[in-house]
Amino acid sequence: MSWDDQNGRAPWGRRDDDGPPDLEEMVRRMQEKLSRLFGGGRGRATGGNAATYLPLLLLFAVFVLVMECAYVIQPGERGVVLRFGRHVATLTPGLSLRLPRPIEHVEKVNADLVQSMTHKASMLTRDENIVDIELEVQYKVRENEVDHYLFKVRGPEGTLRQATEASVREIIGGNTMDFILTDGRNQIARSIKETLQRILDDYQCGLQVNAVNIRSAKPPDEVKAAFDDAIKAREDEQRLINEAEAYKNDILPKARGAAARQQADAEAYKAKVIAQAEGDTARFTQLLEQYRHAPEVTRQRLYLETMEAVLGNLSRVIINDSGARPLLYLPLEKPAGAAETPAPALPPPVAAPEGATEKAEPPPATGESRSRGDGREREAR
Repeated sequence: MSWDDQNGRAPWGRRDDDGPPDLEEMVRRMQEKLSRLFGGGRGRATGGNAATYLPLLLLFAVFVLVMECAYVIQPGERGVVLRFGRHVATLTPGLSLRLPRPIEHVEKVNADLVQSMTHKASMLTRDENIVDIELEVQYKVRENEVDHYLFKVRGPEGTLRQATEASVREIIGGNTMDFILTDGRNQIARSIKETLQRILDDYQCGLQVNAVNIRSAKPPDEVKAAFDDAIKAREDEQRLINEAEAYKNDILPKARGAAARQQADAEAYKAKVIAQAEGDTARFTQLLEQYRHAPEVTRQRLYLETMEAVLGNLSRVIINDSGARPLLYLPLEKPAGAAETPAPALPPPVAAPEGATEKAEPPPATGESRSRGDGREREAR
């Protein structure tokens, strides 16, 4: 469109004398354009263009309406439905249809995402020592309390950090430094988790604490050397205790075995002595009955059995002839079956004087043979 076709006016509706634009002219032109677009214009061609664009406009309006009403909740997410700013429902994973905005609005929250927070602080223990502690808190949003996470507390993460610090101070302040640095880490982590979860539930934050991990717990750098020495001494103590336990486990079974063996030997000896005593008692009782019936026979038998038991262990044999012949002594130094010792050579016999009557005289008796002979004579008498 040329400059002259505007009847002396500029294309943007201004007059040639550089005056202000004509607002009435601009509104009129806009009305004409809208009427031509929606079929209100003059002429056959304008009506045909409006009929062509109307279905497209309707289709676009339906598409926009569906996009505003349909919500797809992914797995692990929850959708909080707000109707004019008020919570009315919570959507689960899947496709859901709600009223379009601005009537309803859906806030999506990932309830399966596990987040972590690190906390460092210097705490005072029960025994008035200072511990530098660093821990990690793992948490997520509870599936059934997504609305609490969004609306109950302003800034749930900040509330979680403050609650963590309060829980750590409470638990660390109730334990000694040795317990915190050595064997109490797991127990302290569990106590901090329970206390932190209780505080978050009281505030209705909608957060769930999954784990509390103590990364480090150490004394301040100024006294670290002294604590290292104390820890080393404690480790030496534990090592000596383990060695003592190993020695105990090695020596106790042996001692128990030896005691059991001695006890078994004692029990066997006891049973043997009791059985022998009972046998002797029974034999004596039987012998007493026989003695009562035949005293002389029993007495003689007892004497013979006793002499047999006494003389049976001797290495010499003594023979006593009841006749007039003298006592014969057999010098048998060894029992029967042993190697024989050659007898000493006897001197040659001395010739008797003539006219003397030959009479055999017994050899001179030694002290031992004399005593044995006297004993034998007493027995014969």
